[in-house]
Amino acid sequence: MSSSSASFYNLYTQGFLRVATATPNVCVAAPLENLANIEKAILEANSSHAGLVLFPELSLSAYAIDDLLFQDALLDEVESMLEKLVDFSEGKTPVILVGAPLRNAGRLYNCACIIHRGRLLGIVPKGYLPNYREFYEGRQATSGFNCPVKTIQIGSREIPFGMDLLFVADDMADFVLHAEICEDVWVPHPPSTGAALAGATVLANLSASNVTIGKSDYRHALCRVHSTRTMSAYLYSAAGFGESTTDLAWDGHAMIYENGVLLAESKRFQMDGQLILADVDLDLLRQERMRHGTFHDCYDKNSDSIGDFRRITFNLNPERDENLGLNRNVDRFPYVPNNDSKLNELCFEAYNIQVHGLKKRLRAANINKLVIGISGGLDSTQALLVAVQAFDELGFDRNDILAYTLPAFATSVITKSSAWSLMLALGVRAGEIDLVPASSQMLQDIGHDAADGKPVYDVTYENVQAGARTSLLFRLANKHDALVLGTGDLSELALGWCTYGVGDHMSHYNVNSSVSKTLIQHLIRWVAATDRFGGDTRRILYDILNTEISPELIPGDDGNEIPAQITEEIVGPYALQDFNLFYLSRHSFRPSKVAFLAWHAWRDATHGDWPPHMKDEKKVGHDLKTIRKWLRIFLWRFFQTSQFKRSAMPNGPKVSSGGSLSPRGDWRAPSDSNSAVWIRELDKHVPEN
Repeated sequence: MSSSSASFYNLYTQGFLRVATATPNVCVAAPLENLANIEKAILEANSSHAGLVLFPELSLSAYAIDDLLFQDALLDEVESMLEKLVDFSEGKTPVILVGAPLRNAGRLYNCACIIHRGRLLGIVPKGYLPNYREFYEGRQATSGFNCPVKTIQIGSREIPFGMDLLFVADDMADFVLHAEICEDVWVPHPPSTGAALAGATVLANLSASNVTIGKSDYRHALCRVHSTRTMSAYLYSAAGFGESTTDLAWDGHAMIYENGVLLAESKRFQMDGQLILADVDLDLLRQERMRHGTFHDCYDKNSDSIGDFRRITFNLNPERDENLGLNRNVDRFPYVPNNDSKLNELCFEAYNIQVHGLKKRLRAANINKLVIGISGGLDSTQALLVAVQAFDELGFDRNDILAYTLPAFATSVITKSSAWSLMLALGVRAGEIDLVPASSQMLQDIGHDAADGKPVYDVTYENVQAGARTSLLFRLANKHDALVLGTGDLSELALGWCTYGVGDHMSHYNVNSSVSKTLIQHLIRWVAATDRFGGDTRRILYDILNTEISPELIPGDDGNEIPAQITEEIVGPYALQDFNLFYLSRHSFRPSKVAFLAWHAWRDATHGDWPPHMKDEKKVGHDLKTIRKWLRIFLWRFFQTSQFKRSAMPNGPKVSSGGSLSPRGDWRAPSDSNSAVWIRELDKHVPEN
């Protein structure tokens, strides 16, 4: 493997930072023994190529030792062990955060010591000292607020000291570290809030945190919400086995959150020390902050109270020429949860968003009739289900849903049959209009060779049929004082897989406009499983789900028994293209990073979870060559050929945070863009095999 290829597969090259939280066994008031356990965990983190390892509060001395914290003999040994730990860190990759009680300016502080490659980078004292219930830290320690000095003497070293320290990796642009201690995050305005606004992306909490019933859930809520509000990675490590249990117990609870998502969690109540690892996406955090202007507005409005931070720089220098794997889950289907209960909840919300959006549009337009074309495929099926649900809830007559199947040159027997079965089962006003005469006339009018029976199946031939369908639907809507309900989905809009102004592109309102192709399948299955429209409809829906996706615009050699065109053979597998869409539009990642993530998600069909109810034959893997091929096609279609269609798309409800491509919403781009920048980045940084 060449060095450039190896670099592509390396997590640090792709903007990730591997972090670890450690909960070593604790020896009460025994710094020498604690140092040995800490060093053991550091060696494990270093061999795992971690760039950071976090230890609990007062991990060098133990936390629950009360007035022993005043003892000079103990404090002397803590300082001596800290110096040994600094020496031990020489030549090792991780930034080390370890807790220690330290004397400074005649006061005792509960401290986080930040160490890297033989340097004691800085020391951060605890700000908020609990003095309630079982805790009386104010009896021994001093708050780090308003500290009279800015440095601390450790051996012969003069070390930066204070709560105003940020630790900045000068060889990883987005790795900015801040440390706080236990209670600091439990207050209404944690110190890390200001640090995040000042640029910190990784927030580390050295905690002791005894365990009581239900406290772990509270810790989760605290870290999840705080990481979300600060758009950061939040690392939390609490004391475990070995702490004094005179009046308390300890569970060794450690967590790693990223922007509200739990990446890793330790097992609680373990007798052996633990180390958990996760790869934090620094690019994602930067992108989230860039997108949310209010994050930076908050800093601007509170900069005086936040104050200035001192920035301590260091060179992380991680391994960049080796495939180190990836310690995080990358879902194959970012629009579809792998968990059955979460998928059920998502489908409930998505379906109701579609229904309520349509109800509002009908009420606002003072119209109680719809016209919709039914192909027997996924998109028109979902749109019709939404329409029927909306009419039922509004008290409208289903007979005022005017549904038409519009067969043309290549309509297959199977899809036409499904369309009729669905319309009849749902009790809408069903009709059929043969588009062959109108399409043939237009081909003849424009002098197309197909009008003379020649097999010329070009884009003109295809779009004549799409245009005839739309013309009929809009004129039917005029005649019946109705709205045309659109059926095209998010994935088709991303790829430009729709004919401008007609077909799946144009309507009066489109309930599917921000629903991906991969999600629509699950929405239909959810409607069937919840039996909203009876057993006959349920059976028809399952049949439709088993039909290949096709535009049905080119006739086959079998008399159109089955669709002759397979869409995914032309534009690529929707599973891959939806993956590409999510990471390019939602997170604006470089194509090489999207390919890296796709490779981790798709390279092995037997690895990782799949969404519920997927058939085994659909559970396929893709090698990097295949991923690269379809991503290249996506880049060209998305950035260069399709924006003018999205700029003129009709209204429709935004369904998921994965986004909408509406020019009035999540995606605003020029129609005259060029894909060259993205394709060059892909070609330069992604190996061909």
